[in-house]
Amino acid sequence: MSNTNFKELLQAGVHFGHLKKKYNPAMSPYIFMERSGIHVIDLNKTVAMLEDAAAALKQISKSGKKILFVATKKQAKGIVSELAKSLNMPYITERWPGGLLTNFSTIRKSIKKMQNIDAMKEDGTFDTLSKRERLQIDRQRAKLELNLGSIVKMNRMPEAIFIVDINKENIALAEANKLGIRSFAMTDTNTNPTLVNFPIPSNDDSTKSIQCILSIIGKSISEGLEQRSIDQEKKDDAKKDKAKKIVEEQEKNN
Repeated sequence: MSNTNFKELLQAGVHFGHLKKKYNPAMSPYIFMERSGIHVIDLNKTVAMLEDAAAALKQISKSGKKILFVATKKQAKGIVSELAKSLNMPYITERWPGGLLTNFSTIRKSIKKMQNIDAMKEDGTFDTLSKRERLQIDRQRAKLELNLGSIVKMNRMPEAIFIVDINKENIALAEANKLGIRSFAMTDTNTNPTLVNFPIPSNDDSTKSIQCILSIIGKSISEGLEQRSIDQEKKDDAKKDKAKKIVEEQEKNN
């Protein structure tokens, strides 16, 4: 990672931590100093750990596995949803549905219910119902869409989870850890980074900081997806060449 990125982190305020009284001792290895009662994060360590996280996420996306993004705090919701959509990755920016990971089969049933409602509307079954029934179903569909719409295409467990603010999303992190799902997260000075596989010491309250970190992460994932596409094209071309040679060989023999 270049010095330019270090400057980008600095300009985005990624180094600003919380007040000293909110300090979590587990973050001590990543704190550079204290200024006016506020802890300052060591950006040299942020750069190194961000690079490790980005490289790991690139490999995951290259393998075709899904990465679940989680951020329900106001400052991060829009940034995360926009990024996840652009990468075609699942995300949660509203309330975390308890058991999303640890009870995935039940969550999938709820998603299936939402898809069945959509099917009813497409085949005309919905129009045969009474006005009251249609209203109830529409309300049910809206509630499901709010909580699960962003993971409707997540047909299997994600390979990894990326979290903004592990204190706020502690249930999501606990479920991921219980199942051995690799965790990546922005860890501010009031958090415990030892709970995360790939912690990124950073300010998780500032929109600019969140945007900066996710921009770098997003580029790495995008590179992984692009490389996967190139590799797939090479495989397809190789199959075509092999098939062509077989056909040519058969024609010679005939």
